[in-house]
Amino acid sequence: MLTILTIVGARPQFIKAAPVSRALRRTARELLVHTGQHYDYGMSAVFFEELALPEPDYNLGIGSGSHGKQTGEMLIAIEEVLLSERPDRVLVYGDTNSTLAGALAAVKLHIPVAHVEAGLRSFNRAMPEEHNRVLTDHAADLLFCPTRHAVDLLAREGITRGVHLTGDVMLDAFLYNTALAEQRSTILDALGLQPQTYYLATLHRPANTDDPAQLQTLLDTLAELPLPVVLPLHPRTRQRIELHALAPKSKIQNLKIIPPVGYLDMLLLERRARLILTDSGGVQKEAYMAGVPCVTLRDETEWVETLDAGWNILVGADPDRIRAAVRDFTPPAEHPPLYGDGHAADRIVEILMARG
Repeated sequence: MLTILTIVGARPQFIKAAPVSRALRRTARELLVHTGQHYDYGMSAVFFEELALPEPDYNLGIGSGSHGKQTGEMLIAIEEVLLSERPDRVLVYGDTNSTLAGALAAVKLHIPVAHVEAGLRSFNRAMPEEHNRVLTDHAADLLFCPTRHAVDLLAREGITRGVHLTGDVMLDAFLYNTALAEQRSTILDALGLQPQTYYLATLHRPANTDDPAQLQTLLDTLAELPLPVVLPLHPRTRQRIELHALAPKSKIQNLKIIPPVGYLDMLLLERRARLILTDSGGVQKEAYMAGVPCVTLRDETEWVETLDAGWNILVGADPDRIRAAVRDFTPPAEHPPLYGDGHAADRIVEILMARG
């Protein structure tokens, strides 16, 4: 039986891995390695529980740290697992340090690498994620692309062999878990909110959180918006806020900061929001899948299809552009299916088995 070693480490990867793992375990042996990049309950364990992901076979417990330290420690620990298990293939997801460390460890041991969510480019080399995804794509021998645009970008870099257009596994997860969220989540009642009466925000990119002045400006701007803004606080953002003793200083205090929420709660918050403000790539996609307008707090995005479809707008961290977008941005009536049909995981597993 084919042995696939799957490497995850961060919240978005748990979501992407869940549908693939379900499909994979019907036909192959999967070993699951959790690097520990996200390690507290609100960013890790709750996602394994809600997504019914199996317990990791290895939990490396790397934790946080500088990019070099974290990636280096992951590389050492993953190599030890690979030498012990000798899998037929390593499967990595997305663009985190866990992704790059897994790919590098595997190729140096001549173990083939498959990359889910290949071909994405922001063209912002200041983002660590951009280097992670570029290097991983050039190391991988199977590249599973969520969109035609991703396939085209790889071709521009000379990568055509082993490239497959599969659709997006996040749509698989979104469709599978939406009904569960409607049944189980009580987050709106807990926060005293009604549908369409609030905005949802997420904020975690270093460009927005590492500069105290910029983070302060964003908090003030969110607090001044005309409806309550629910902000589930990412641990790195909380750390920066506490380090610099930041808090909204505006007269209007519409910002509702809450701890990180689980996947089902997040799905319901997204589906019932009037509008979403985010610097997260995954949340941009989920906003589109939920049919909710998205204001992206960055100057670029990997998910250009959402811009072209008119459901996403880039505003950076500029307060005037944020306020104008919240006030005026209205997406078109058309909502084309950008991310496949919800069966990306099945396609990925079929290709993995065929190439085993």
